[in-house]
Amino acid sequence: MVFEAFEVGTVPFNSDGWGPPDASDTSSTSVAAANLLPNVPFASFSRSEKLGRVADWTRALSNPSARPHTGSKSDPSAIFDFSAFAVDEGFGLTNSGGNADEDAAFRLVDGKPPPRPKFGPKWRFNQYHNRNQLPQRRDEEVEAKKREAEKDRARRDRLYNNNRNNIHQQRREAAAFKSSVDIQPEWNMLEQIPFSTFSKLSFTVSEPEDLLLCGGLESYDRSFDRITPKADRRLERFKNRSFKVTTSDDLVIRRLAKEDKATVFATDAILAALMCAPRSVYSWDLVIQRVGNKLFFDKRDGSPLDLLSVHETSQEPLPEGKDDINSAHSLGLEAAYINQNFAQQVLVKNGKRETFDEPIPNVNEGEENASIAYRYRRWKLDDSMYLVARCELQSTVDLNNQRSFLTLNALNEFDPKYSGVDWRQKLETQRGAVLANELKNNGNKLAKWTAQALLANADMMKIGFVSRVHPRDHFNHVILSVLGYKPKDFAGQINLNTNNMWGIVKSIVDLCMKLSEGKYVLVKDPSKPQVRIYEVPADAFDNDYVEEPLPEDEQVQPPEENTDAGAETNGVSSTNVAVEDKKSEVEA
Repeated sequence: MVFEAFEVGTVPFNSDGWGPPDASDTSSTSVAAANLLPNVPFASFSRSEKLGRVADWTRALSNPSARPHTGSKSDPSAIFDFSAFAVDEGFGLTNSGGNADEDAAFRLVDGKPPPRPKFGPKWRFNQYHNRNQLPQRRDEEVEAKKREAEKDRARRDRLYNNNRNNIHQQRREAAAFKSSVDIQPEWNMLEQIPFSTFSKLSFTVSEPEDLLLCGGLESYDRSFDRITPKADRRLERFKNRSFKVTTSDDLVIRRLAKEDKATVFATDAILAALMCAPRSVYSWDLVIQRVGNKLFFDKRDGSPLDLLSVHETSQEPLPEGKDDINSAHSLGLEAAYINQNFAQQVLVKNGKRETFDEPIPNVNEGEENASIAYRYRRWKLDDSMYLVARCELQSTVDLNNQRSFLTLNALNEFDPKYSGVDWRQKLETQRGAVLANELKNNGNKLAKWTAQALLANADMMKIGFVSRVHPRDHFNHVILSVLGYKPKDFAGQINLNTNNMWGIVKSIVDLCMKLSEGKYVLVKDPSKPQVRIYEVPADAFDNDYVEEPLPEDEQVQPPEENTDAGAETNGVSSTNVAVEDKKSEVEA
């Protein structure tokens, strides 16, 4: 077996420093040249000098002025072109004696410029900046830019979250700038309860007892369930009236109070306002009367509870002008008008009405009342405390051969620019998005409707979607759709806790039962999430003497106090107007 000899090349010794010896040393140049491959560039090395490059990927390919001049006709922008960077003349490619024609005909297969980056205007702007940097340095700049962008994003997130946390506070200050009732200086504030304490309350009540069912109901027309935005129906106007008297004026409640059936008396609308108080934004008020051991929750004539709030919990403020058709007051009147007519239009008009134990109280003979039933129910709050509430039902329907009670309500769209969702386009395909948007804009109203349906033990709550024919026409409306929900299921969807609702009522009742006999007012603060309880005179909110003045010797004189002349003039003028209105009514 024959082995070929392996020759080890001669390694020159450099006594002056690191690396191969300099070319000036003739004794070692020939040895170094024998060990080097032909046509390989070489750059001298020392600790103070930078390393050369095998392949330069950072060279600019589009700026001819930055290219080094070479005698070759080949493309000098190739990344493997070393002819311009040969440091040692002895080993440069230009003087190596190579064939110039072959060098001129040489082309790289992938010699075309790389595609332009598609990262937006910032990258296009900076593509010529620091073009000769090494890749590591460019990566560091990219990372620095990412860190700056992350800081900016975090700062924007902080500002967004701060603004979002202050949205409701700013909304209350902008929309509910006025209290629902004028606080008089002689009123004495007894309690101030923030809404934050309401969220921690919880109370479980047993199943209520039905005491009486009054009135009559008509059947629901199921054809309205098939209404779509493309097949809408015009909202009609009805003359039937729904008599919603306050608690202390209800004849049935007076009778139950005399029979000592309960200690606390209220209506479902008043209880719903208390139960959903933490969701409210606008100001509202209740009148509380303590008579003996009885407690009556009433509403004033012209109270905000008689109307329906619109866009109460929305982030977009409504116009402040009262005469504007899109102001909070005008929309409240419009919503009340829509609900009253909607509840009558969706009924079967065949003249049949199911009557119950007694007729509607406080209705004179011959007066035509709407389809409505009052269910008087009693809850046990304590061993010695019971609550009786008058709950409303609007219609009946036969489901699985069983009679079911319904509540009828309607949401109204006045301008898609305010709501952000066009019902005519989204109701048919995205009902969930429309309902979610209404929960955002009218969360308090929907919560109160759900609470009233739960109090009345309704089997189904029908919600209609009514829109204006034109955004600037607030007299003509169309019904776009009608949806039905079970109250308990809907309460779970909107996060309405029944135990928390009754906890709020129980705490208010316990607080009021500790007060002495008299009249009090519970007012929702117009600018803060809290309620206040004021002690008011016994004749507060009694306007009989204004509408029909008594003789001067029978009038109760107010306490003497300094009043402005302008106030006296306004009082006299308002009295004269009231007298003239009363005379006109008598003449009519």
